[in-house]
Amino acid sequence: MTNISVIIPVYNGMKYLPETVQSVLEQTYQDFEIIIINDGSSDNIEEWFASLKKKHIKLISQENQGKSAARNAGILTAQGKYIAFLDADDLWKPTKLEKQLQCFNNSFDVGLVYTWTMIINENGLPIGKIITSQAKGDVWEKMLESNLLVCGSTPLIHRDCFDKVGLFSLDLPLAQDWDMWIRIANNYPFAVVQEPLVCYREHPENTSKKWQKMYQYNTLVLERGLSLRDQNDANFRNKAYRSLYLYLGWLALRSNNVQQGFYFLKKAINSSLTIETIPSFFRLGISLLIMFSLGHDNFHRLLLFNRRLRQITKNLNN
Repeated sequence: MTNISVIIPVYNGMKYLPETVQSVLEQTYQDFEIIIINDGSSDNIEEWFASLKKKHIKLISQENQGKSAARNAGILTAQGKYIAFLDADDLWKPTKLEKQLQCFNNSFDVGLVYTWTMIINENGLPIGKIITSQAKGDVWEKMLESNLLVCGSTPLIHRDCFDKVGLFSLDLPLAQDWDMWIRIANNYPFAVVQEPLVCYREHPENTSKKWQKMYQYNTLVLERGLSLRDQNDANFRNKAYRSLYLYLGWLALRSNNVQQGFYFLKKAINSSLTIETIPSFFRLGISLLIMFSLGHDNFHRLLLFNRRLRQITKNLNN
């Protein structure tokens, strides 16, 4: 019996999948199985898999049912004591599994261990942005304010968690990750490896522009999360919604939708305006105004220049 099951759901993902699988094969910890769930792909994934000839890699093909159903199929097939998810376009650093297992060995009550995330472009190059968090222990409230894990390729989860909280929700075509992490956080402490051991790949295909559906399903997840502990505190509810609207506003900005960004900024301000929140509103508002004034291309050139300048400054200081 293997110790870790790595589940990779994929739909027409052969552009990045071989590199993704290779990042698992290069892990310093090697007691794992890889389960690739082919969710109705029409590319050459089955031919590629046949060429691998590796016994510890499985391919399960099914009709297209969405990411939740694909992950659930992987969980039900998995033999590992721990389960890790990896999106077919993301990458792992070599020590990811090893360092997460160390956290489990040091804290026997932990249900999930996550890591920091480095953002890379579609060519696999860092864009100069690392998303960090120090939250650990009972992170339920923090998880309602924002998805601490950033992406679905981050966590290593004790298999017992799924016996307790169930599988991924099939009625959530969006935000199903966040929903699962909230449910686990309601029952188990979290731990974090404070290193960027996951590379989240930003590319045009993974930036959603279905704003109405994003708003609908993120709100549904938030309400479900709030109901888990009968959280009726108005201040906390408003704070959680403010964080959600700011997240959607920044996502709209990255998708070059200034109008939608201002819409979510307005909702964030209306949900909870305090002295402490003014800087968050100001940053998003100024960024939206700059994009509106400069245009999409010039705005992103300015962002790239700023990131490079910060990296140069960091290197000089070191």
